[in-house]
Amino acid sequence: MSNQTSNQVTFTKENAYNTITTFIEQQLPIYQELALDIHNHPEVSNYEFYSSDVLVNQLKKEGFKVVKDVAGHRTGFDARYVSDKTGPVICFLAEYDALPGIGHACGHNLFGTYSVLAASALKELVKNVGGEVRVYGTPGEEGGENGSAKGSFVREGFFKDVDIALCAHPAYKYGRTTSTLANAPVDIKFYGKASHAAAAPEKGISALEALIQTFNGINGLRLYLPKDVNIHGIITDGGVAANVIPEFASGRFYLRANNRTTLSEVYKKVEQVVEGAALATGATYEFGLFQNAVDETVITPEFDEVFLTHTKDLAIPLEEINVSFQTSLGSSDVGNVSQVIPTIQPTVSIADTYIAGHSEEFKAAAKSEKGLASIAIAAELLARTAYDILVDANLLATIKESHQNKLLAGQ
Repeated sequence: MSNQTSNQVTFTKENAYNTITTFIEQQLPIYQELALDIHNHPEVSNYEFYSSDVLVNQLKKEGFKVVKDVAGHRTGFDARYVSDKTGPVICFLAEYDALPGIGHACGHNLFGTYSVLAASALKELVKNVGGEVRVYGTPGEEGGENGSAKGSFVREGFFKDVDIALCAHPAYKYGRTTSTLANAPVDIKFYGKASHAAAAPEKGISALEALIQTFNGINGLRLYLPKDVNIHGIITDGGVAANVIPEFASGRFYLRANNRTTLSEVYKKVEQVVEGAALATGATYEFGLFQNAVDETVITPEFDEVFLTHTKDLAIPLEEINVSFQTSLGSSDVGNVSQVIPTIQPTVSIADTYIAGHSEEFKAAAKSEKGLASIAIAAELLARTAYDILVDANLLATIKESHQNKLLAGQ
């Protein structure tokens, strides 16, 4: 890491913040159009071709070198701007997938533009102070086909030379990074034997019966699991006709827990339930992940504090800020990144009254006047936070030490 004192003499923080503000004000109309464009073209995991290209094309215009189809994800991308001077590597995470059926009811049309605009604003400063700015386009945060791409980016080593990662999520209120649960998304498939359900039931093996017994077994298992464990699932295939014994049946489950250690134990118990149902009915089975597993989020309070400091600087009303740490019963693959480097995902307000995630109200807020205005606020908060860490070696060291202590303590 380079000593950047000489740069800071002539390029003060005040000048830097003004540069960020001016850049964002000038570029904001462009990014608001991008957010609306993505909102109007909702795409689910592994199919975000349009949305990915919208962000990639803008990054290229901003001077980033971009590689598409990375980490095994055809809609993922890796965008980089490297200064001639050495310094920390800052990575912004971009999401742009939508939910099946309801569209951008989690606001990822905003999420991606937050990160790209913040990275572009920071790039203007990196030219002077040194370092590198990256944007990783990580598909499928909501899960699904080849979903939770951040797990792939971690596994493929994309964060080995990165110092910190940051992003912001639209929400009702501003707030710190939320603690999230580890998640094992599994598919369960049973294979039986078809036969006439009335004339020759003894000749058949019901895959559906095995799946039903699995649901019953899991319901019984809940009584003897830690309180933080949450299991929920659906039947994705239950047969084709009532008078035919189903030769195939399948279900999809999310297994969640506070940490990966507990979740690994739950995973084994659920597979034993599946195995028992197969033995009881005579069916055979397949059991396993249908996408990347998701890890719990490691909170680094000192990192969040830098972000929250700037909410005060930008005169965001205190009543709009949730200053306490929150625990979510959901999961996010940002947790995978937080397991390897300090990472934050604070929230930015897009509504004046409470809105639930994954709802029609949230979808509307993601293209509302306040939602579109949040792009400038989120980008400035992220860019300022990143800049502070970029030029302050002691702050970066403190954040890294805190993160390591959290990992060692298992949070």
